[in-house]
Amino acid sequence: MSSVQDKDLARLVLEPIGIVRTSLVTKVEAARQPRAAQGASARIELFPGRNFEHALEDLSRWELIWVIFWFHHNPGWRPKVLPPRSTSGRKGVFSTRSPHRPNPIGLSVVRLEKVDGLNIHILDADILDGTPVLDIKPYVAYTDSHPDAGNGWLDEQPADPVAAYAVTFMPLAAEQAGWIESRTGLAIEERIRSTLALGPEPHPYRRIRRLDDGMQLAVKEWRVLFSVEGRAVRVAAIVSGFRESQLANGSSDDALRAHREFREKWGRAQQMA
Repeated sequence: MSSVQDKDLARLVLEPIGIVRTSLVTKVEAARQPRAAQGASARIELFPGRNFEHALEDLSRWELIWVIFWFHHNPGWRPKVLPPRSTSGRKGVFSTRSPHRPNPIGLSVVRLEKVDGLNIHILDADILDGTPVLDIKPYVAYTDSHPDAGNGWLDEQPADPVAAYAVTFMPLAAEQAGWIESRTGLAIEERIRSTLALGPEPHPYRRIRRLDDGMQLAVKEWRVLFSVEGRAVRVAAIVSGFRESQLANGSSDDALRAHREFREKWGRAQQMA
C-alpha cells in the first residue's frame, strides 16, 4: 500500500444518522444477543434535516433489519476477552461479539415493528439508550442466513447458547420481583430470566457467583438467590445488596429507600426458600 493510501486510511470519519431510545441504560441491563432480548422494544430516532424521510422509503416491507451502531460505553479495547458463554477461558476478540473492539462497532439483527416518520420502532433490541446509530440495512434471508455455517468455539460449549436453561420462580421470588418492579420500575424478573437462561455458571461478566449453599446473581443492587439442577434453574429469593450500615445512614436516596422498604417487608432472611 502506498504512503498516500496509508495517509488516506489513517483516519475514517463516521457521522451518526440517529440515536437509540430504550429503557436499557447500563451494560448489565442489556441482553447479550438479540435472540435473548425477545420482546424488548426500542426506538431509533433519525436526525432531521438530512433527507432521511426519503431514505426510509420501502423499509417497512422488511421483517428484520441490521442496525449498525457505536458502542459508546466502550472507549477502549482488549485483544482477548472472556465471553459470557465461554467455559474454556479467554478468546481473541475477533472471534467474539464482545463490545471491547479496536473500533467499537456493533451489529444487531432486530425485528422491525413500524416506521413512523423519522422513528423506527424495533423489537428484540439489545442496544442501550443513547447509542449512536451508523447505518440501517435490511436483513435478506436468502443471502444473510447460513444455517450450516457452524458455531466456531461455541460448539465446544455444553449447550445451545440461547435459552439453554429453564428458569422458574418460586412463589417468594415471584412476589419479590413483582414488588421491585412496581416500586422501582426495574424489570428484574425479565433480567433474571434472560441472564440465567444463557447459563447459570459463575461468571464475573454476568455477575454470577457461587455461595456456600447455592448460587447468586447480582442485578444492580439486588442479589438473586438460586439453585441449579440439571438444566433447570430455580430462583428462590431476592435480597438487598446493601449492607445494614448503608441502609441505616438516614439517606433519602430513592434507591436506599426502596431497599429499606424491601427489608421491612421481607426481613433479613438470606436463606434460599
